[in-house]
Amino acid sequence: MSVHDLPPRFEADSVGRALALVGERWTLLILREAFFGVRRFGELTRNLGIPRPTLSARLRTLVDAGLLDRVPYAAEPDRHEYRLTRAGRDLFPAIVALMKWGDTHLAGPGGPPVVLRHHACGSITDPVLVCAHCGGGVTTESVAPEPGPGRP
Repeated sequence: MSVHDLPPRFEADSVGRALALVGERWTLLILREAFFGVRRFGELTRNLGIPRPTLSARLRTLVDAGLLDRVPYAAEPDRHEYRLTRAGRDLFPAIVALMKWGDTHLAGPGGPPVVLRHHACGSITDPVLVCAHCGGGVTTESVAPEPGPGRP
């Protein structure tokens, strides 16, 4: 079977389902902020310049989808912060991949505005996608799509 024989993949496409949940600009920026330690509504509003009603709606969606937990941190008045769940943390590689692409293709003359320092070795990291089985690089040239167990 060739790649071109897989049109039903679009009916149950994992990329499409993920984008339906997190593919909106504000949602990705909220997640980026959460990965870098921003948890409170006011900080998100300030850092992103996002309208408060839009932020409320996006946070509610992320909580309902199980990507963020809404956790109280103060009473009178009640205040909450938003913490990444395991499912939310699992999106980190996707955010890093977008960051790396932006740094490569869209950074200004001064270079990337943010870099990631790897705790284990102390170096600025250049993340790469690798196969969990053999450690080889995963690129468009090194992989091929084929029907999976969830294909209708």
